[in-house]
Amino acid sequence: MNPPLEIHGVPSSAKSLVLILDDPDAPGGLFTHWLVWNIDPSTSGIAQKSTPGGGVEGTNGFGKKGYGGPCPPSGTHRYVFHIFALDQKLDLHVGAKRGALDKAIAGHVVAHGELMGRFSH
Repeated sequence: MNPPLEIHGVPSSAKSLVLILDDPDAPGGLFTHWLVWNIDPSTSGIAQKSTPGGGVEGTNGFGKKGYGGPCPPSGTHRYVFHIFALDQKLDLHVGAKRGALDKAIAGHVVAHGELMGRFSH
């Protein structure tokens, strides 16, 4: 279940938002827990256990569509929520993977923000 999030400071030029949740401390390198794009730029918050307004979810590092919560195998890991404001909506199919999303946003980011939290068992 995703945590609630607030979004502030979206530029008026934004046509859509992208949300990515990463674990940079995963044993195999960067691990993606959530990918959502084409979020309405007027969105000011994301409720717990919900997909953002208009958002399309991609395939996470677990091989599933949607949110995959923190589950570090050991120690404390950082979890980073990245929010990107884009100058366009994306033409990606539901379930697209991280590489396709990274390629699609290249050259279209007008603003970026992030929130980092830590989690351990």
